[in-house]
Amino acid sequence: MSPKTETSAIAFRKHDHRRCQRQLLSEARQLCEARKLRLTSRRRQVLEILLASHQPLGAYDILAELNRVDSAERIAPAIVYRALEFLMAEGLIHRIESRNAFISCIHPGHHSAAQFLICRDCEQVAEFENIDPGLLSAADNLGFAVDHSVVEITGVCAECQKHGD
Repeated sequence: MSPKTETSAIAFRKHDHRRCQRQLLSEARQLCEARKLRLTSRRRQVLEILLASHQPLGAYDILAELNRVDSAERIAPAIVYRALEFLMAEGLIHRIESRNAFISCIHPGHHSAAQFLICRDCEQVAEFENIDPGLLSAADNLGFAVDHSVVEITGVCAECQKHGD
């Protein structure tokens, strides 16, 4: 297995998730700093909530968590949506179309097409950075200019298959 594949499939592998979180948050901070962008405390909080697991969360789940953590101030949905828009625009999170939910990006800052394996039982999501080159080549041969692509494959991860027997 290549290092890229190993990194990509991290959601379905045993790993030190706290280290994973710290590394991705650090990369996000560095990326924003290099781009001279502000990773405001609210944007950082939204990203941290998404980094807490490899499961996608809806905007209202994120809002509920923000309001749970910061009960002194009721946060409006628009604030969460603005933070999500920023994080997506900078390649720090992805939208999982089929779930109408969001997940942190394991390769912060990339804007290329991505593929996701989604376990329908535990809802973990593994991200693969590059889409099938054959498909992109076929599109190119047809003169089709791909500007956005999301491939979502749903199934059952190995761990859930073990428990399902």
